[in-house]
Amino acid sequence: MVARINTVAFQGIEVLDIDVQVQMSGGIVAFTVVGLPDKAVAESRERVRAALHALGLALPAKRITVNLAPADVLKEGSHFDLPIALALLTVMGVLPDLEMSRYCALGELALDGALTPVAGVLPAAINALAHDRGLICPEACGGEAAWAGEGLDVLAPATLLALINHFRGQQVLTRPRPRIQESAGAPLDLRDVKGNETAKRALEVAAAGSHNLLMIGPPGSGKSMLAARLPGLLPPLDPAEALEVSMIHSVAGLLEGGKLLRQRPYRSPHQSASLPALVGGGSRAKPGEISLAHKGVLFLDELPEFPRGTLEALRQPLETGKAVVSRVNHHVTYPARVQLIAAMNPCRCGHLDDPSLACARAPKCAADYQSKISGPLFDRIDLHIDVPAVSPADLSLPPPAEGSADVAARVAVARAVQAERYAGFGPFPEGRAVRTNAEADGELLEKAAAPDQPGRALLTEAAERLKLSARGYHRVMRVARTLADLDGGGGVRRPHIAEALGYRRIAPGR
Repeated sequence: MVARINTVAFQGIEVLDIDVQVQMSGGIVAFTVVGLPDKAVAESRERVRAALHALGLALPAKRITVNLAPADVLKEGSHFDLPIALALLTVMGVLPDLEMSRYCALGELALDGALTPVAGVLPAAINALAHDRGLICPEACGGEAAWAGEGLDVLAPATLLALINHFRGQQVLTRPRPRIQESAGAPLDLRDVKGNETAKRALEVAAAGSHNLLMIGPPGSGKSMLAARLPGLLPPLDPAEALEVSMIHSVAGLLEGGKLLRQRPYRSPHQSASLPALVGGGSRAKPGEISLAHKGVLFLDELPEFPRGTLEALRQPLETGKAVVSRVNHHVTYPARVQLIAAMNPCRCGHLDDPSLACARAPKCAADYQSKISGPLFDRIDLHIDVPAVSPADLSLPPPAEGSADVAARVAVARAVQAERYAGFGPFPEGRAVRTNAEADGELLEKAAAPDQPGRALLTEAAERLKLSARGYHRVMRVARTLADLDGGGGVRRPHIAEALGYRRIAPGR
């Protein structure tokens, strides 16, 4: 007899259907798992054996073969424990065969029969709903699975025994309720930042249009403080964005308690982060920081201190909004539509503009230090601002009257204008959604951000004199469109082009 249970494997956030087949036959007593399992899957036989023993069940003295089909797809993760156990219980006659075929199952078994959380429940639930199946998952992941839709039958038991009793009619498992991750606390407020009004203006523009921003200034000038306050200016994720972001975090195993994310991610990796950690990869092709920050903020402090190759690997994701991880056994694509916020000192000592503190190698040290960042990477950053040191006079002033709530209100209005505008230009190819100015391509900008005649003349003249690339030209148009949106959503005029050009850095060290 052969029993079958449905489960899934993951390639990026893509879900692959896996058929777990269990056969018991005569012959030498053995328990074999085939179908290209990794170490965690191969070890599942010991966890399953111990869990069944904890329930008072012993495996028959037969030859047990577990096949994970299709056999040429690598199976990774401990979530295969539960489907293997359910298939065994089905072939042993403990569970009904027809009833089990209606479900997709995933979960890790503890040695006492408890079900422990696993990664990827949310995309698995969406896949199960698309195939008109139910989902069986650990209790801790039930709230995550419930977000797939009201039509999905979700069973989220705490133990394997509770699941068996449910199917035998001795216990009823209620449908879990979807849960949302609450904010950790009040966001940091812009009132804490004294001085640097120009930097605050640039931060508002960056938040309104989801533009990349680079801040250059001496140590202690407030660059990190400004970056940390950006999440307080951004609107929460809408339902579609929340589901998309939560799927990435689910695959990475980072959804706490199965709660859906509503706040935009804010990731701030250390300078020692490797290329796979930042872009994605590793032996199991996991999402990197740039994908975990999808629809949110990726803050890179001390930008030149990151390895050169790691920074260069950001160029493609920043342009396409996708991180492609290619390995011998993996070729996966993760979403990576992020807002890059970077900060750096003007030189290694950080005091280039202060002769009393600058090192003896100035100004050559500044050119050497900033040359660690390539021109193409600079070109992908919309806003470049200098953040000077805060004077003692500014520090002695009372807190500013305008805080994050005031700026966030203007940002929300500007983003609503953008969303309404680009909805009128859709639908876009490949299911691409454009919600902010930073996501608009050149053709769309010509329709949505065409400046008036004086503005066009200024932009053309500046592009020739400053040797702007085609990418730089369009990024100026994007920033100008955002400035116009902050002014009320009218047309792009010459003052908007002039201010957008003021945020453009021509080349490293200049």
